[in-house]
Amino acid sequence: MNILALNCGSSSVKYQLFDWNKKEVIARGMVERVTIGDSFIIHEVPGRDTYRDEYECPDHKTAVHLIIKILTDKTYGVIEEVGQISAVGHRVVHGGEKFTCSILIDTTVLDAIKEVQHLAPLHNPPNISGVEAAQTHLPDVPHIAIFDTAFHQSMPEHAYTYPVPYDWYEKHGVRRYGFHGTSHLYVSKRAAVLLGKPPKDCNIITMHIGNGVSHTAIKNGISIDTSMGLTPLEGAVMGTRCGDIDPAIPAFIMQRENLSPQEIDSVLNKKSGILGITGEFTDRRDVIEAAEAGNKRCTLALEIESYRLKKYIGSYCAILGRVDAVVFTAGVGEMGWLIREKALENLEHIGIKLDREKNRNTMTRKVETTITTPDSPIKVFVIPTDEELVFTEDVVAILEGTYKDHMNFNYSFSENTFQRK
Repeated sequence: MNILALNCGSSSVKYQLFDWNKKEVIARGMVERVTIGDSFIIHEVPGRDTYRDEYECPDHKTAVHLIIKILTDKTYGVIEEVGQISAVGHRVVHGGEKFTCSILIDTTVLDAIKEVQHLAPLHNPPNISGVEAAQTHLPDVPHIAIFDTAFHQSMPEHAYTYPVPYDWYEKHGVRRYGFHGTSHLYVSKRAAVLLGKPPKDCNIITMHIGNGVSHTAIKNGISIDTSMGLTPLEGAVMGTRCGDIDPAIPAFIMQRENLSPQEIDSVLNKKSGILGITGEFTDRRDVIEAAEAGNKRCTLALEIESYRLKKYIGSYCAILGRVDAVVFTAGVGEMGWLIREKALENLEHIGIKLDREKNRNTMTRKVETTITTPDSPIKVFVIPTDEELVFTEDVVAILEGTYKDHMNFNYSFSENTFQRK
């Protein structure tokens, strides 16, 4: 059984084909510059050279067709015909309050996803386009929606309700939703294994740090608070997003700079964060290199980011009470030893004793590592995330009728015997 996972962005489509019987990825890749011209595909198969080809994709339907064409190609493909794809898992960023777990897509479900797309206007429309495109090319297989927001639907009302007029929530759905749910789910389950405890007995702070950044407080195995809010703009400092700021700033700048709501939204989402501070970088490797060369704004960017990370660790320790572990994951979380060190230094008073040497030697996206000392009351793990595996297991479980929701399902990666391939 082969499961295709699709992640459709506004101008890209990421894909992965997973052989469920062999429990391994047999192909993955990405179509870039969809809808904007000069598009191309990068296709990776274990044991082969990476394949790249230019192919004009004016829409997501064409991009999905290209993916299927490459997967079944006699030279570059890994399957003989499209009929060897058993099901498709689709990343859907926002499920609103309608969806608390992954679900088989039918007309009613797709209509419900469309009803909440105003909550994620940058993400849900391309997600929907991807679903419709895949249904066109693969009409006879099940399609499953996996929601970024589902993992966080366990948050209590006092954590997700904003102190704004309550009818904004009733009329428009204004509340905290949270994102990166599949990543937080995966690494929290793996952290429980490393702790040698069932997830329901673990209190964990998970820190997903990439271009997008979000943190989650997990109590007794479920999300009780998270840093992103109604949209992915709230929370930590990110590559191009501002995160937490004084809410009066947008109105103030709109008046001073004569900007429209759309223009200020674009600035806060695409020109702020690390890019806004440095004026030129989003990649933390570039920021660190420039800081070491004496660039003061890059040094400032590193200090701001690590300071904000430390604040979230402290605040989540406060609401969790007992904390068993902190987990760093995603590109920067897995590779950025300097940012981890700055975020964790001088936290001995709350129970985090960093092993600086182990932390500095941990720069990998393949191995799970403990970067605290053996006597540290709170463990800190670096755990490479695997969101696609969550996709795949949800899809298979729904097909087999064994899935209820993520809180009542035994994932393979929550077992002691699990080995990452």
